[in-house]
Amino acid sequence: MSDEESYELLGFDNVLLPVGDLGEAVDFYERAGFAVGFRFDEAGIALLKVGGETPGILLRADEALGRRPPPWPSPRLWLEVPDARVAALELAGAGIAPLDEVFPVATGWTVEIADPWGNILGFTDYTKRPELGRRG
Repeated sequence: MSDEESYELLGFDNVLLPVGDLGEAVDFYERAGFAVGFRFDEAGIALLKVGGETPGILLRADEALGRRPPPWPSPRLWLEVPDARVAALELAGAGIAPLDEVFPVATGWTVEIADPWGNILGFTDYTKRPELGRRG
């Protein structure tokens, strides 16, 4: 590639998360509010929808992966929700405990959860800066 050539980042494709058991993972994420776009057990994958976007979260089974607490520091995937405090209540009602209490961020509030394999997802809102959110 010459100095004049470059590539352009167009956006996200899928985010891949390793899980130890595909069925258990799909159940966990459905309880967390995700819809399944497709599931292909023979390949050990399932796609979770994220809003109206085509890309999603691709769960990928790795039977050698055991249950584990999230390592720190660990990558985090944050998803926008209308109200993180409401999301925290709904997650708790589905039996999914947050990693910590809902906490303030510059744009609003965030709550984080971990799946049984240590993948961390956050649910964050733009209640303090609605003009920056998807509904702003």
